[in-house]
Amino acid sequence: MALGRDELSICYKHCMFETVGERRNVLSDWMFRGAIALVFVLAGAEKFSSDPQSSWVRLFQQIGVGQWFRYVTGAVEVLGGVLVMMPWTVTAGLALLACTMAAAALIVLFVIGRPADSVFPGIFFIGLAAFSWNRRRHR
Repeated sequence: MALGRDELSICYKHCMFETVGERRNVLSDWMFRGAIALVFVLAGAEKFSSDPQSSWVRLFQQIGVGQWFRYVTGAVEVLGGVLVMMPWTVTAGLALLACTMAAAALIVLFVIGRPADSVFPGIFFIGLAAFSWNRRRHR
């Protein structure tokens, strides 16, 4: 018995582990992406402050690499926020921001030695990874 074109298509989709179910909600996708972009563009822009009393200046002094690292981190966060808003670069933006948050959690945990403060970037990492994975599942 030969399989028809529709049966082969369904078999191919199931064999390749693709989701055949519902598609993602475009409005909620844009809302989440907008919130992510807003948070990271604002947080990244904050890192460009040259006020010596800024919490970011003090944090990056504790890291000990130099203030250039603060500027690079700010630029990466702003870039990630912008990439998340462009439909063809969402995945790259989410990956960039997730890696940034994973690195932040590890630096706060191991370099600065404040495990409780590493929870916040760790939660951001998990949230970004989950959102990215969910977007890929529901194309």
